[in-house]
Amino acid sequence: MRVVIIDDDKFVCLSLKTILQADGDIEVVGVGTSGGEAVRLYKQYLPDIMLMDIQMQGMSGLEAGEKILAEHADANILFLTTFSDNEYIIKALRIGAKGYIIKQNVEAIPPALKAVMSGQSVFGSEIVTKLPRLMIESAGFDREAYDINEKEENVIELVAKGLNNREIADELFLSEGTVRNYISTILEKLQLRDRTQLAVFYLEKKRTI
Repeated sequence: MRVVIIDDDKFVCLSLKTILQADGDIEVVGVGTSGGEAVRLYKQYLPDIMLMDIQMQGMSGLEAGEKILAEHADANILFLTTFSDNEYIIKALRIGAKGYIIKQNVEAIPPALKAVMSGQSVFGSEIVTKLPRLMIESAGFDREAYDINEKEENVIELVAKGLNNREIADELFLSEGTVRNYISTILEKLQLRDRTQLAVFYLEKKRTI
């Protein structure tokens, strides 16, 4: 796989390049140190994955990721950062990032890249444990605005709370296959990529009420 690395610390970039290229399946085709370079290098190389820091001078990684995904909806962006701030997590998921992992867990990076290449979204354990706690109770969710019925909202809420399909099926007295069908229909209605984006969508819409 072809990877571009973006980090405002040149030493981190070189270290990551060395680590990744030790894996025979990974080729680092470009390295940059700013959000602006990220946008330029993505256009130049069209990498399989962009591995990018979030906090950088000028244009942040999140801003660069949003620009890239606006032009290349199929871009695979994996954020690698020392920050597990809730707002960063929500923003990264909302724009369609394929993952968000913490820098300190260096040995997890090559497997994470391979998981993204296989079509998975990848989130470090520190991030996964935060998602359910990010659910904020509020007055309600405007179903009519999104053509969502009550049962579909129940499914969305349970997805946002971190339940898997079997747990949702048990909670709503449905079959697991029916839950899968509900989620597929909901994702199509809301034009979202996966259940993680669905959870973030629901969280953000409830927060704005």
